[in-house]
Amino acid sequence: MYEALTDPAALRVWLAEHADVDLPGKYEFWGRFTPDGAEPHQRVLHVDERTIRFTWTVDGVETTTQFELAEDEDGTLVTLSQSDLPGFEDVLADTAGARGALQTFWSLAIANLADYLAGRELTPKCDFTAAELHASVVIDAVPEAVFDSMIQPEQFREWFGANVDIEPYVGGRFAMGGFELDPGGAKFVEFEPGRKATLRFADGMIDSWELDGSDGKTRLTLVESGFDPTNPPYPGWAGWLSGIAALRRYHELPGSRSIWRQIEIPGVPAGMLAINQ
Repeated sequence: MYEALTDPAALRVWLAEHADVDLPGKYEFWGRFTPDGAEPHQRVLHVDERTIRFTWTVDGVETTTQFELAEDEDGTLVTLSQSDLPGFEDVLADTAGARGALQTFWSLAIANLADYLAGRELTPKCDFTAAELHASVVIDAVPEAVFDSMIQPEQFREWFGANVDIEPYVGGRFAMGGFELDPGGAKFVEFEPGRKATLRFADGMIDSWELDGSDGKTRLTLVESGFDPTNPPYPGWAGWLSGIAALRRYHELPGSRSIWRQIEIPGVPAGMLAINQ
């Protein structure tokens, strides 16, 4: 585990486009898969055999990031802490700048770290320089099963780790956190079981899922559109990608324990998250 966190070649696989590490003095990563990643902005604070702590200046704000390793019944427990996360409301209101993507950036990165260590194919990273948001993954399950897990609230809650209410039909609502938290929700404007679904949000943004089956597997393609191309919704997109990493594990490693033990995010409404242990 420590090697995966400190080897630049490994970091360039699961974390960032570019990485340069020479501990105890240097721990840098940057590039298009990193928020505010045009150049490195990290400075090492402390390193030992179980801890890596560094400052990371994002959008002009100096934050602190720490990896801490401990023994766990399933192997190694990684505790990641990130300071100066903006409030949940600020992220939703799109007033948090590049820091608004930190939580979902790390969620996707840690999911890819787990798959990297397991020798599994990684989920596409969020490109923070792209004006078009689309991704495609192959899941070792038939389209009907994958589709059901995306539109049945109980299954969705199990793999995504958040409570959700879903009305699975054209005109039906999709509300992350449930209808009480989000009474309007997004609405399905397309719904073809086992093949395709499209959600339109109140602000005009559109999420589409398309599934194609072959040899018992599913190619799932996600596209997000309808947003201002000068200000893409990277926090939400990275969140969807981290969810897709969990969706792949849900179908390909049935019965496996969630990689997450605890998640704390400032300002997230009570009852929104649902982490199954």
